[in-house]
Amino acid sequence: MEVEMAGTGIPRSAWQEIRQGWKRLFACALLAYVPVLVLAWGSEGHQVVALIAERHLTPEARAQVDQLLALEPGQTIASISTWADEHRSPSMAPMHYVNFPRGDCHYQAERECPDGKCVVAAIEKQVGVLQSDAPPDKKLTALKYLVHFVADVHQPLHAGYADDRGGNSYQLQAFMRGSNLHAVWDAGLLRQVGEAPEAMAQRLNGKTAKFLGRPWTAASAAEESCVIVGLKDFYPERFVDAMYIARFTPVAEVRLTAAGVRLAELLNGIWSASK
Repeated sequence: MEVEMAGTGIPRSAWQEIRQGWKRLFACALLAYVPVLVLAWGSEGHQVVALIAERHLTPEARAQVDQLLALEPGQTIASISTWADEHRSPSMAPMHYVNFPRGDCHYQAERECPDGKCVVAAIEKQVGVLQSDAPPDKKLTALKYLVHFVADVHQPLHAGYADDRGGNSYQLQAFMRGSNLHAVWDAGLLRQVGEAPEAMAQRLNGKTAKFLGRPWTAASAAEESCVIVGLKDFYPERFVDAMYIARFTPVAEVRLTAAGVRLAELLNGIWSASK
């Protein structure tokens, strides 16, 4: 006969299962309160973009990418996708975003990017390095920046408004904790999907056809992001509910997909033009 826990009437084995269940619940609760780092798309999103791009590289571009990555054995296009955040300095911070005035998503370099300090100019600069006769180590650094910045410009709040710091100062409740809108878009929406970057990239790769061969520029991608930020209800009423998640998670996934395809086509163009 199974021994019961004294005074409870519950068998010992059942009690142990209950204790384990509470431990798992407590662990999940702790995870819910772990702060989300404010890095564009978070590591998961950046890896998804890189993995999608990798699938669309031409043989020539893939060979050039692999040659540069070989300078640091073990690196992949996905592993370098977060390098720019991991090595961010104050002087490089403005290169991760661009600010628009509310109500005007028309990019004007002299207004949005004074002195070339914004993500649009940063993308153009790294393309120039990769097209130049720069030494391989400089080109590898440029590749690291480019993979990251192309993803950044497709995150809507990296082309948002200066007055709320791209949603960083817009405080709200999300996923059972206090947060801000930028963090929700960086990682919150993607993490609640519950897919590993490889699985998400494989799923989204089936939705790339609409972006293949479509002309784009870093400036036009920034304008697209700005338009999304201006959509009705993009700024929730201080609480991210199920309706917000259902509406905007697909938007985030579309932006990841576009970024992956466009990154690949940018790299393909760089190395086809250099032949």
